[in-house]
Amino acid sequence: MAWYRVQRTAADQEVVIAERESHPRSHVRRKMLILWLLPCGITRAKAATIAGLGRATVQRYVAAYRHGGLDGLRPWDVTGPVSDLASFTNAIRASLTAVPVRTAAEACDRIEQLTGLRRQPTQVRTFLKGLKFQWRRIRALPVPPKKTCPTTSGSNGSSWTAN
Repeated sequence: MAWYRVQRTAADQEVVIAERESHPRSHVRRKMLILWLLPCGITRAKAATIAGLGRATVQRYVAAYRHGGLDGLRPWDVTGPVSDLASFTNAIRASLTAVPVRTAAEACDRIEQLTGLRRQPTQVRTFLKGLKFQWRRIRALPVPPKKTCPTTSGSNGSSWTAN
């Protein structure tokens, strides 16, 4: 099977040049970089090396361009897994803001009471970081003693006192 030669129109070329540098999404800029390199006589393997991608990824980009044009390269429909806790986000945030917990284990227990879902501390820490909660270390503040030290009878008459 022969390679598909990437041939762009003048209008497509202007769009590729503009979006290669200034598209808000980095993955679209990377795709436009590949589409900009290929008609310049660079091999797909070399274009993949320049962009920091694999050759198979470049092949997928070319196939997407062949089937859908520039609009075939722009969509990004990647969604990761959604936690079961996501539907309880507001209740968890309100509960932990009203009465903070001291440990991840306490957070696990509180979340289980609120939602009925048992999660391990590592998963709860990750979820709470996503909610912008931070672990704050609390230490006891040293309190000076209330009684004063006895005055020493030194030559200058000074004394040490604890405040």
